[in-house]
Formats: sequence, structure tokens, C-alpha cells
Amino acid sequence: MLEKNNRSNKIKIIVIIIILVIVVAVIGYLIYNNSNVVTNTPIAEKEETHEEKKDSDINDINEITIYDIEEGYLTVKHNPKADKHEYNWEKYLDNKNTFYKYEDDKYESKIGIDVSDHQGEIDWKKVKDSGVEFAIIRVGYRGYGQAGKIVLDSKFEENYKNAIDNGIEVGVYFFSQSINIEEAKEEAEFVLKNIEGKKITYPVTYDLEKIKNDTARTDNLTIDEINNMTIEFCKIINNNGYTPSIYGNSKTFTTKMKLEQFNDYYKWYADYQKIPLYPYEFDMWQYTESGSVDGIEGNMDINICFVRKNNTK
Repeated sequence: MLEKNNRSNKIKIIVIIIILVIVVAVIGYLIYNNSNVVTNTPIAEKEETHEEKKDSDINDINEITIYDIEEGYLTVKHNPKADKHEYNWEKYLDNKNTFYKYEDDKYESKIGIDVSDHQGEIDWKKVKDSGVEFAIIRVGYRGYGQAGKIVLDSKFEENYKNAIDNGIEVGVYFFSQSINIEEAKEEAEFVLKNIEGKKITYPVTYDLEKIKNDTARTDNLTIDEINNMTIEFCKIINNNGYTPSIYGNSKTFTTKMKLEQFNDYYKWYADYQKIPLYPYEFDMWQYTESGSVDGIEGNMDINICFVRKNNTK
């Protein structure tokens, strides 16, 4: 009887031990699981925050801020394949009553204007005496209506002759509204016909602009269409012995063109800030549209051209 009781007690002890082991195991599992929930939640949140910060850093590197005259400050994608300019803006002189000047170890500057028949009669002697060294003269334009007719600027011949006669160097521009390569080719050939035999020492510029406060036949052009037309125009100009150039502002160059395709092209840049935010290469800067020049009535576009000094690269 005692032996039987002892056996029964042993069984009870074993059962109790097994139960205790199970209870301990269950409690341990729950503690482990709960500790993971508490620990993993903030870790997951930290990792997500880290990833967001990482993305932010990438965006900071891949984006730049530009200024558009109509839309103000804009953030656009940085183009690492586009050449950057070398200008040090501490090296240029901004005088309220005179023209901008620039000089550093590599560059010096010349001052110029761009004109069309909108300026009316111009006293080119006074323009020369005021300090203007070059003029970019509109040779013609294409209408921005559906017909898109090409028109010779009514003052082109007069402005060209009088500028040259007064010792002012001349370049020309065409206000384009082409919508395909054939029209860009037509515009280039029109320009060549009208500058033949003339002394053109500054670039021949393709100016494809947005029409302010109105619709235009070019409004729906794609980036590829703009690039292909610009390349066609410039190729024809270059093949005929002139320096081709493209005109644009920061928004045009960064959002409407594949700028890396134009690293070897002369660029005429429009920006009316005191110091441009735009980091990419340009050769001439139209720094105001409300300047004043002796010999011309009304507000004027004024430009500074950056000329590389001799024996510098």
C-alpha cells in the first residue's frame, strides 16, 4: 500500500513538473513575443525615417532651384551631363547707371543690346557713344497663329546698316514658331538668305519662346521635337560658316530641352535676377528687359557677353 502511494506521489510530482515546465515555457514565449512587439515597432519606424531621410538627401543632390520670371522659384531635376558655367559672380560689377561688367582670370565682358522693329527709329551713334559694343538684331519671325507665316523684320536692313556704320558688331536672331523639322529648316534658310554678304561677327540665334498670355502653335511641342528642330536649325547655320546659338531662360533650358545635347553650342541666357541661380554653361546673359540706352526710346533688353581671354582654356 505504501509502495502504491509512493508511486502515486511520484506521478503527481512528475505531472506537476511537466505543468510547471509548460507554464514557464508559455510565459517565456509570451514575454519574448511581447518584447519583440515593443522593440520592433520603434525600430521599424526608425528604419522608415532613415529611408525617408536617405531619399531626401538624394533629392537634394538631384534637384536645383531656378527662377522663372512668370512662375517664380522652381525646383527642377539636376542634369549632371550638362556643362556647368565657371563664372564667379563676385567678379562682376553691377552699376545702377552703367552697364554690367565682368572680369576674372579667364573672362572679360562686352556689353550689347538686342533690337527689332519694336524699338522704332534708333540713333545708332548715340547707342555707340553710350558704350554698346554689339547688337543682336532680329532678322525675322514666324507668326504664332496656325498659318505660321515667316516675316522679315521691317527694320532689319536699316538696323544692320546703321549698327555696322557706327562700329557696332552684329549678330542676328530669328523668332521661331516652327512645329517640325521642315519648318526649322525653312527658318534657317530664310535667315541665311537675308544675312548673305553681311558682316555677322556675333552668333545667329534660334529663339523658340513661349508666347506670354496667349496660345501659340508651339504650345504642345514635346522635348524631342524642340531638340530636333533646334539641332536642325543650328546644323544648317553652322554648315554655312556662322556660329549657331540658342536662346532661352532657365525653365526652357532645364524642362523643355535635353541640355546635354547642346554642350558645344553657344547659349544666350535670359535671367533678370541680380545674380543667376542657374548653374549651367552660357555665353551671353540678357540681364534685363527694362534697361535704358541713349538713342533708343523705351525699355531695352541689355546683354553681357563673356569673352574668353587670350591663352586661356
